[in-house]
Amino acid sequence: MSVGLIILAAGGSTRLGRPKQLLRYGEETLIRRAACAAVASKCDRVVIVIGSRAQEMRRELEGLPVSIVENSDWQSGMSSSVRVGLAEVSGDDAVLIMLCDQPFVTAAVLDKLIETYHQTDMPIVASEYGAVRGVPALFSSELYPELASLTADEGARPIIAKHPELVATIEFAAGAVDVDTRDEYRRLVGQDG
Repeated sequence: MSVGLIILAAGGSTRLGRPKQLLRYGEETLIRRAACAAVASKCDRVVIVIGSRAQEMRRELEGLPVSIVENSDWQSGMSSSVRVGLAEVSGDDAVLIMLCDQPFVTAAVLDKLIETYHQTDMPIVASEYGAVRGVPALFSSELYPELASLTADEGARPIIAKHPELVATIEFAAGAVDVDTRDEYRRLVGQDG
């Protein structure tokens, strides 16, 4: 069984005011950190969807064994990036979808999603943090049409919510940490104010 992985990294980071993909956490930018976790996982291929500031993103990913695809329609919302990524992994039995702004996603977390998929045979395996079921999440190919039909800025969460009977979960408390605003980034790197 083949599992493709899509990292959604095309957005313009309007709430933050600068590209969050290029923010540093530790020794790496968020986009490179996400890509390295994905490459180290058991996924068969890694596809990174870029859009805004594409050349800078490409430079940041140099030397990594990933496929980089550009979403020329990135301003229309996350759903367009999901479709662009899906086109690259359409032959895989399942797809793992992740964002580049969850800094605590590791290869072990991604592998746990894949292992849970094999153990439970459920078509969706989502990360659970608090009361939220979200990404990173794995979807079997039977869900590809629904993923492709997302609109505007919808990500995968509506599909997870729509099919609770089809969802297995892994506990990933640190998945609640993401970077959308300056305050969230300051908290992440331990700065105040």
